Amino acid sequence: MLLILGSFISALIFASFVEYWLHRLMHIDPRFGRDIIPHYKHHKENYGQGVLPELKDYTMALPVGFFSFFISIPVGISFTAGSLVYGLFSAYAHQLQHENPTKCFWMNMPVHYVHHKYNQWDYNFGLAIDLWDRVFGTYKAMDWLGEKELQTDNKSYLEVKWW
Repeated sequence: MLLILGSFISALIFASFVEYWLHRLMHIDPRFGRDIIPHYKHHKENYGQGVLPELKDYTMALPVGFFSFFISIPVGISFTAGSLVYGLFSAYAHQLQHENPTKCFWMNMPVHYVHHKYNQWDYNFGLAIDLWDRVFGTYKAMDWLGEKELQTDNKSYLEVKWW
């Protein structure tokens, strides 16, 4: 049972790591973001596609899950489930930061929102969490909460574009 739980938690951590580095790579070489995901357009228009369309982009750690099946089928299923759970959380967090960043209570500052608001090409690459930005020195705290952000605060956590 401990191995299955460890596999699930490992998948959450690994998926967040992949998310951070893929987003950061899109900023290191804009061709990477243009060819794989229309990242430049995403920055230019500052939009989220919706939670479910974003989910397909955030499950990039799933192919690695294939290797976890060599340990055992339950471990493989657990790793895959952890990757999917993180992908869904990340897709939701990304959309929430575009529509209602004040609802991101799990972070002091919604890093992806700030990344867009201040056109930060070199900082705040996390989409759902700020852990890897802090680990790799790309976290940049900003005074982000203004009148515009406070106007969206009355929306509920579920009032986001889902598809």
